[in-house]
Amino acid sequence: MIKRDADTSEEDDYEAENRGTILPVFYFISNAVSGFLRSWGCLKGSEMLNVPPPQSFPAAGSQQRVAPTGQSRNKVALKPGHSLLDWIRLTKSGRDLTGLKGHLIEVTEEELKKHNTRDDCWTCIRGMVYNVSAYMDFHPGGEAELMRAAGIDSTDLFDQVHRWVNYESMLKECLVGRMATTKLNPAPQVETEKPGSTQLNGLSVPPPMRLEPSAVPLPVKDHRPRYDWFQTDATVNIVVYTKRKIPSSGCAVVDLQNDTLRVEMLLGKISYLLHWRLSSEVQESVDVQTARSVGKVQVCLRKSVQTKWSQVGEPLEHHDSFIQCKDRGLFYRECVLVSKTEVTHNTQVLRLQFPAGSCVQVPVGRHVYLKTSVQDTDVVKPYTPVDQTLMSSTQSSAEMGSNIHLMIKVYPDGMLTPHIANLPIGASLSIGGPEGSFTLRVLRDVTHLYLLAAGTGFTPMARLIRLALQDFTLIRTKLMFFNRQERDILWRSQLDELCTKEERFEVEYVLSQPVDSWESRTGRIDTEKLKDFLERPNNSKCLVCVCGPAGFAELAVQLVRQLDFSEEEIHVFQG
Repeated sequence: MIKRDADTSEEDDYEAENRGTILPVFYFISNAVSGFLRSWGCLKGSEMLNVPPPQSFPAAGSQQRVAPTGQSRNKVALKPGHSLLDWIRLTKSGRDLTGLKGHLIEVTEEELKKHNTRDDCWTCIRGMVYNVSAYMDFHPGGEAELMRAAGIDSTDLFDQVHRWVNYESMLKECLVGRMATTKLNPAPQVETEKPGSTQLNGLSVPPPMRLEPSAVPLPVKDHRPRYDWFQTDATVNIVVYTKRKIPSSGCAVVDLQNDTLRVEMLLGKISYLLHWRLSSEVQESVDVQTARSVGKVQVCLRKSVQTKWSQVGEPLEHHDSFIQCKDRGLFYRECVLVSKTEVTHNTQVLRLQFPAGSCVQVPVGRHVYLKTSVQDTDVVKPYTPVDQTLMSSTQSSAEMGSNIHLMIKVYPDGMLTPHIANLPIGASLSIGGPEGSFTLRVLRDVTHLYLLAAGTGFTPMARLIRLALQDFTLIRTKLMFFNRQERDILWRSQLDELCTKEERFEVEYVLSQPVDSWESRTGRIDTEKLKDFLERPNNSKCLVCVCGPAGFAELAVQLVRQLDFSEEEIHVFQG
């Protein structure tokens, strides 16, 4: 099966932000949850509702997926005046979107079934019924996709495609009422959620059921990580033994918030979590040291009062658990915008600093979720971090994880990116994650790594190039980089410098709108270009990674398949 991962390419965000061909609700929104929770009493204490599981973004069958060979993608162009921002305006206009003039009712299954037409479309998600008739023309997946949910409990359908979307916020003005009887489906939970009564528009919401984490079957030899701790007069130290070599990008995600400590090790597709309410007060900063070769991570806390601890603290939910990463909730922390660096005429690299109590080491190929408030609405967007530079630099174990760099393309008429670009230095942004399914296992025994990138689909490739050159001495890496014009090429001078210094790296640029003086490749991705580029020497093992706009990625995969590359030899970072 072709390996896929959620990514952050904004190359087609012009469509997502401006023309209205927004990819099915993956871009999106949570209405300022703090205000929403105060107003509607819904899931008090949550930072955000319905966070994305990494394996489901995009979900199988989603229109954001690369379609199998021969199948076309059902992209829907929305009418003018039907963008995401237009929908937000409509919900705030005071118009009755339910048809019930503000009354809330209990809905039986028989009643729900009656409302199954385009102009009278009700659906149930987790026990709450919504009239989505008004949303038909705003739905990025089109009317036919939304009509699949007409007159039924669509919770399972929703989870397959839109599981992380904050539908309570998007559809709160469409709320008809609560199902009289319903089979509850568990909702994804945020790990920071606190218990409390839940209400929506005055109705109690069926209590969410937390999914029990799926235990990872252990082999005969127990590869489960373990931990120990020790203290001095001034410090408390937690030592995690991962029992595997740690990559140069690290694997530790540590968050100290008030009296709660969360230590997570991202080990491929598996997550090992330690979670305590600490025994005593500590200073707000943490120090994380990694011994890569022996797989050891040490977290040092500084005591506020030099007393002896009898234990680290009270174990909290999922403490000392070893489960699939996709079963974890999404955890956010507030970051500060430290700097902006221009890359091209419309692209910037933002440097964000994590709080003193956080250390976030993002594995190569993983993405994070950037959340900020735009017009009183929380907007969430995934981005793949880049390093500060493509060139080698020395960074101590302690420094790693204190900052994050996001490469963001800005569209003047967009909703999210102009807001981010105009933020002043010192502004706050929330970062959730990291998440994603890419693991270094796919690089095992690879001799030839081929990267096909378009626009900001370059972002996951940037760290992958550096990783291949530093940690995998046998891999030869080639990048084919597609852009419209020469001025759009990201980090070109660094790519050229890297080619000069590293004999195991090559780059080819392809422009679709070149000037007459351009001497390199032109046009779009096609079989002839790939035949020359994708060499397969004898006794080689190849991996082809693809990232860019959806149309580019789909065509690239089809062409690579036609050149007899197997599905196991292709990894798609979804844009």
